[in-house]
Amino acid sequence: MKLKNILLLSVLFLGGCKKYLDNTQLPAGVIAGDDAFVSDNSTSAIVTGCFLSLNSSGPFSGGGGSNLAYLTALYMDETKTIAISNTTAVAFYNDFLTNSNTSWWIELYKKLYVVNGALEGIQKTPAMLYYKNQWLGESYFTRAFLYFHLVNCYGDVPLALTTDYKLNGSLSRSRQSEVYQQIISDLKQAQNLLGTDYRDGYGAITSYRVRPNRAVATALLAKAYLYAGQYDSAEVQANAIIGNTAYKLESPAQVFLTASNETIWALATKTDEKTYEYNLYNGGMPATLSTDPAKTYLVLVAMNSPLLNAFEPGDARYTSWVRSTIYTGVTPAITYYFPNKYKSATGGAEKTVMLRLAELYLIRAEARARQNKITGANSAETDLNTVRTRAGLLPTTATTQADMLAAIAKERQVELFTEGSNRFFDLKRTGAIDAVMNIVAPLKGSSWSTYKQLFPIPPDDIILNPNLAPNPGY
Repeated sequence: MKLKNILLLSVLFLGGCKKYLDNTQLPAGVIAGDDAFVSDNSTSAIVTGCFLSLNSSGPFSGGGGSNLAYLTALYMDETKTIAISNTTAVAFYNDFLTNSNTSWWIELYKKLYVVNGALEGIQKTPAMLYYKNQWLGESYFTRAFLYFHLVNCYGDVPLALTTDYKLNGSLSRSRQSEVYQQIISDLKQAQNLLGTDYRDGYGAITSYRVRPNRAVATALLAKAYLYAGQYDSAEVQANAIIGNTAYKLESPAQVFLTASNETIWALATKTDEKTYEYNLYNGGMPATLSTDPAKTYLVLVAMNSPLLNAFEPGDARYTSWVRSTIYTGVTPAITYYFPNKYKSATGGAEKTVMLRLAELYLIRAEARARQNKITGANSAETDLNTVRTRAGLLPTTATTQADMLAAIAKERQVELFTEGSNRFFDLKRTGAIDAVMNIVAPLKGSSWSTYKQLFPIPPDDIILNPNLAPNPGY
């Protein structure tokens, strides 16, 4: 693909804005296609387009029909639909996926195409880019982030690492282990290229944590190592974040605020705006409501009983991150419980957090447990108790490896609910998904089959590429 077209694809995500990402001081204006990669300003515009595309379209955007975390929470045991007229929500709640309601394959590969174009353009440009390492590091991180979600949604996937559309159109599926090797390689590149400070689109130090720095790459690397089963490496990378004084656990009420020191990385936005979770789960509903919340406030889902029952008495996360609304328009009245992590309708008060410190403690806890470092100093026990103490809970009673892994899994369930599809990914990677969903699916009035842990690949892509095999069951 020509560099001009790569640029145009990226700036399309920014259209109609006087500034790119006002709240991070990114470059103003639209750069002409012929000026791609000839300056830091034009290169920043392209890389920024990649970031903004995460929030403007596809699996990380705010639409209820496209947001991956929102829909996989319905697909698993976290939320339930309260609007039977919403076909997408009902389809995911009933664990019934089709090619028409899972469009993320196309969206993720579109974004990868642009990121690959950015990497090629930055690497090949003869221009002297002062912030070249930043632009490259951010792009390597973004590619790893996109592939992390592809491999977790679809299993074996083609590794498209260039903009050669003929080559990409004939690729066969790489094994998941190979995809993780590429993710890890990209994140190591990002680690080496990025600095310790958060930077804006001008390369200047900023307090906003919406562009990756070395710690962001390290955090995702720890997660990738955990998912890949390289537990010693996951522990090493998590150590680097937990030992970094720039990050600390906040009280549950403060975790998701823009200035939270628990945030490692949050999604960027064009301007200061309320998070999309506020509209998806909140909408400003009062505690008592006489009209249907799905019709009046367009809130289509509520928390499901398996998630609600997972909280222990006295858990501060339940107090802060769960709220109830009594719907009095029916007899008897119904009490709905909603995720309440994002509470503010004020633009810029909160950012959609993708990586945060509590998860790194749980990553390290699991990595240690799987290495049989169960109790004592520098153990899974100490990490798990750090998270439990913040929640106002007593220390864990787990002393065996099996009990400790079960305790960590439950802690991840209540700590990370409705965030980043963590529940869906956790159940799959630990091999627990069939056992859980064979119980949960009948409660939802549906049924579960093993093949459903992977999403369907678009049939058009399979027809056009004879080397691309479909996922079983579709």
